Amino acid sequence: MLAVRYGGKEDTNWSDGLLISILVRYPEIATINFDPIEHVLKFAFISSQALKTEQLSATAIEGKVLDSIEVFNLLEGRKVKMSAISYLDCDQLTIIEVQRDIDTLAQEEISLIVQLIREFLGDNLVTETDEFVFEDDPVLQEEIIEYMLESMKRANGDRHLFAFREEGRVMVFNK
Repeated sequence: MLAVRYGGKEDTNWSDGLLISILVRYPEIATINFDPIEHVLKFAFISSQALKTEQLSATAIEGKVLDSIEVFNLLEGRKVKMSAISYLDCDQLTIIEVQRDIDTLAQEEISLIVQLIREFLGDNLVTETDEFVFEDDPVLQEEIIEYMLESMKRANGDRHLFAFREEGRVMVFNK
């Protein structure tokens, strides 16, 4: 069973719902940040081992993800406003953050990014355990994400949001 908690007193809106839906659908994503000023979503993935610089370079994961984002959007007839990857080495872990502008982001692209990271990190990708994964129709979940994403593109959100999953609960905080 998955529980949802909100940090702050504001009512839930499209941005809260979108972050929650993404974390429920994709247990591979550790955290999501929404920056309303830049209109960017930041997806964080965790590797259970420290990665070498050459594994993260433009010829490895960074190149594959950014090239795939570019090709996907080219095929969809969209021009990406912002896509970037950054890394943070934390002793025995590596955090990979993928940033995408919300205006040109599509649900299918989120699936593509998750799949690429999953393939690259393999068993080293930290995911929510099966015990906490919300079991529902993935197609329905993806339709909900697409609907909320489109709604959020039209909304004027002004709250910096941070969402993460912990022991079967999704928590959303207003920064």
